Amino acid sequence: MEKLIREYEAMYRAALAAHGADDIARRVEAYVSRLRAMLASDDFRAYDLYPSMRTDKVFAVIAMCLELKEQGMEEREIIDFVNGAFETRRKPLRRLLKLIDRLPFCYRVAERWNLSDHESRVRDGSITYDSFKVTDGKIEYVITGCRYIDMFERYGIRPLCKIFCLTDEFAYAQLPRHVRFIRHSDLSDGVCCHDEIIRK
Repeated sequence: MEKLIREYEAMYRAALAAHGADDIARRVEAYVSRLRAMLASDDFRAYDLYPSMRTDKVFAVIAMCLELKEQGMEEREIIDFVNGAFETRRKPLRRLLKLIDRLPFCYRVAERWNLSDHESRVRDGSITYDSFKVTDGKIEYVITGCRYIDMFERYGIRPLCKIFCLTDEFAYAQLPRHVRFIRHSDLSDGVCCHDEIIRK
């Protein structure tokens, strides 16, 4: 766990520097202290039960959000800051997805990802689906329960779970040749997450 803390510490430090923040050492120390306490908490143990989720990553993001909120940042600023902090981790995924987008069976790959993800989420209970429909060339689902949302809500920052909701939009934006992604709503600011994945 200490290795993970150091990893997130470095990401937070780099993001603060990129934003021209002052008193970086103090801010990083406060973040690490908060994150270490959160990872040792009963809350973490209560949520670290879902194999399909990286609960440590979720808590690292929540700790970052709480620190930034205390520094006076608005929600949109926090979302942009955290997405920027994790950009280095996204680069390999971005390259992989762009490569997959060149393949003629790209949609089938996306379809398999969704089926596998749905199966693992239902199995461990991390996501509650109201419906999950697969037809030829289309997947549509409605999610009414989400442990990501629950964790953010536990810390009073439910709207900032948008950070995780946006990962789907990021992923499908790398597949423009073969996949159309439509997000009607998400649970960070709505009553359900309703998505369509359509083969072009």
